[in-house]
Amino acid sequence: MVFLLSIISPAHEKQKTEWKGTIEKHNGVTVVKNPKEPMYGEDVFSLEEELSIGGAKGKEEYIFSYITDIGIDEEERIYILDSRESYIKVFNRMGEYIKTIGKKGQGPGEMRRPASLQVTSQNEIVVNDPAARKLHFFTLDGNFIRAVSQTKMTFFSNPKVDNEGNIIASYMIAEEEVTYVLKKFNPQLEEIFTIFSTEVLKYLYIDPFFPRCYWEITKENNLIWGFSDKYELHIINSEGKLIKKIIKEYDPIKITEEEKDNEIEERFGGYEGMPPETKLSWKKHHNAFIYLSIDDKGRIFARTYEKVSERDEYYYDVFDSEGKYIAKVPLGARPRTWKKGKLYTIEEDEDGYQYLKRYKVTWKF
Repeated sequence: MVFLLSIISPAHEKQKTEWKGTIEKHNGVTVVKNPKEPMYGEDVFSLEEELSIGGAKGKEEYIFSYITDIGIDEEERIYILDSRESYIKVFNRMGEYIKTIGKKGQGPGEMRRPASLQVTSQNEIVVNDPAARKLHFFTLDGNFIRAVSQTKMTFFSNPKVDNEGNIIASYMIAEEEVTYVLKKFNPQLEEIFTIFSTEVLKYLYIDPFFPRCYWEITKENNLIWGFSDKYELHIINSEGKLIKKIIKEYDPIKITEEEKDNEIEERFGGYEGMPPETKLSWKKHHNAFIYLSIDDKGRIFARTYEKVSERDEYYYDVFDSEGKYIAKVPLGARPRTWKKGKLYTIEEDEDGYQYLKRYKVTWKF
């Protein structure tokens, strides 16, 4: 079923195009400073649903236990990672089931509890399997290629393979303090260089809303990354040289008491379930952003903590390929991947059944 998901009200008048930021050079680094308000109004972006796979009924091939990630190849084949079943279901661009890749186990090509998936520019599928402490590599046809161990790293997370086959990923060093590091590795997970490192937690003290790092790789093989304690995105080239900073003014969103209670409920089952020695360290405000995503035109999407009134949606700040703040758009689901002008998301209905959704994206400028 195809229907129009209107994120905006129809508007045919020409949008305002004045950008009030600045672009300067500092020590060879381009610095883009953005104001609080975007270049265009909200009515520049709309989505039309084209495809839905999943739900409670139908053939077994179209039902999922728990989708954690998706990938799209150049033929627009869809790869859906089901972490509970430990396999990847493959569909053609029309949403028709093709095959299943992998299965639960500990042998070659088998997975224990996969967390993320990427279809790489090398036409391979890479799967992060934290439970097995491995990266699994498959061909697009589903043939197992190799596995790379990550046993020397704790909480190895969100690996991204660049155009040269190198891997950007984070992990934690847990001692009296917990240190977060973001690094670039070669295909064998041998360190090339450190991108970012910071202390995020101290022993006994827990900040449930501590800042996190997010990153994506561009078509030009540059890395965009940001640590969410401030609204600043960094772009480095493949050698690790900083080439651009994108900065945005914003109004911090206050953390509510309800949000604090919900966080403790999810982590400990309530305040009574907290270990007695644990000490909470609450912040007053949310971080500057959460999640980053890049579409196939180089636009950067950063989710804010500003909610859309009376809807279960958040606003996303959108920057163009230059780093200019061009739009502020509401989305009900986190963008997972973009391909050929289409947006792919993971959504669920009120009964908890999951769907892959594909939307046609229209920009009105």
